[in-house]
Amino acid sequence: MIKQVLPLSGILALRFFGLFIVMPVLSLYALEMEGATPILMGIAIGGYALTQVLLQIPFGLVSDRIGRKKTIFFGLLVFILGSVVCAMAESIEMLIVGRFLQGAGAIGGVVSAMIADLVKEERRTKAMAVMGATISMSFTAAMILGPIIGSSFGVDKLFWLTALLASLAILVLFINVPEAPLVSYSFEAEESRWQEVLHDKNLQLMNLTNFLQKAFMTLAFLIIPLALVKGMHFEHQDLWKVYIPAAILGVLSMAPAAILAEKKGYFKGVLLFGIVMFALSYTCMVSREPWLFILGVMLFFIGFSAHEPIMQSLASKYAKAHQKGAALGVFTSFGYLGSFFGGLLGGHFYQWFGIFSIACFVGSVSIVWLILIFRMKNPAHQKNLYLSLLEYPRERFSRLLEMEGVLEWYVNENERVAIVKYDQTSVSGETILERMK
Repeated sequence: MIKQVLPLSGILALRFFGLFIVMPVLSLYALEMEGATPILMGIAIGGYALTQVLLQIPFGLVSDRIGRKKTIFFGLLVFILGSVVCAMAESIEMLIVGRFLQGAGAIGGVVSAMIADLVKEERRTKAMAVMGATISMSFTAAMILGPIIGSSFGVDKLFWLTALLASLAILVLFINVPEAPLVSYSFEAEESRWQEVLHDKNLQLMNLTNFLQKAFMTLAFLIIPLALVKGMHFEHQDLWKVYIPAAILGVLSMAPAAILAEKKGYFKGVLLFGIVMFALSYTCMVSREPWLFILGVMLFFIGFSAHEPIMQSLASKYAKAHQKGAALGVFTSFGYLGSFFGGLLGGHFYQWFGIFSIACFVGSVSIVWLILIFRMKNPAHQKNLYLSLLEYPRERFSRLLEMEGVLEWYVNENERVAIVKYDQTSVSGETILERMK
């Protein structure tokens, strides 16, 4: 598993590092440019999320048709182009164009889909945990190095570094990432329309979960620096003393969350735990007591990181094999949409009503969120059978099409293995094997 996951996780981490490293200093850089206004500065900072939202679904659909690897390569090229435009920008308008292009390399959902292709479903949560940990580490490193490199060499050098790292990601893609397996589906006549993905109730709940999780993240990063610097008189250069311990606690919470979901089947329980942590964290962050506020920051990172290793795995479990790219593209789009609206609403709440209003909003939404997650089906009941085509000829699998409890079957042509996904509450693996004789 590690051999397949680490290179892809590294590609995603390098790309996110490039996006994260400019965030601590981009606002100051943008304001100094020709034609800059606060509104245009805001667009320059958040513009990448808009193109991510618009293009995650198209990238996912394209990857289902032409292949994951080619799609990832194209996305990295677009990201490099955007980074170069940002590095050469002399006006705020050119910087905005570059940021839009950076976001247009929308490969997050495609990378997740390729991991789902390469890793067996029973080990997918661990794979997503590895990916989540590398992204978390890239975020932590970016928060530390961004201000140091930007102040020492200039913010434009950060964008050149971003382009260089994305070029390195392309080398990793072609040297270390295997081709995704060629898959034949049990329903080849069906079209992989993204509208069908939107109608699945479990996928709808996962999309909502990603939206709210990312929205609460944006709200947190709006509140934390403002409260620490303006309300508690922290120095800007001391913020890492809060962020780094919180990020470490978050990384440490990933493994238990993945184990509970994977080994024990407590997928819903882990999601519910994360939601409770969100509500508690914002409650603590209302306090003017530094220790209680910092406790809230710690709780937030724990809840957020507990969700990270299982959410994409859950989304891929609910999607049919021929819809993974489209489903994860929609899922990722909702996350970026949450980031956009979290910042937009959070800014208005903070300006007009203060932090207390944000905490009340998060608490109210969390209650509704908890109720909805209780209604979601537990994918722990889904199991897979791996049947060799040498022992079970392909034509026999047509017997499973109308069998109750069989969700789908498809063939890994590279390994000559058929994968039968079934709901063990409706049918047993032994019954399926008996039907195949």
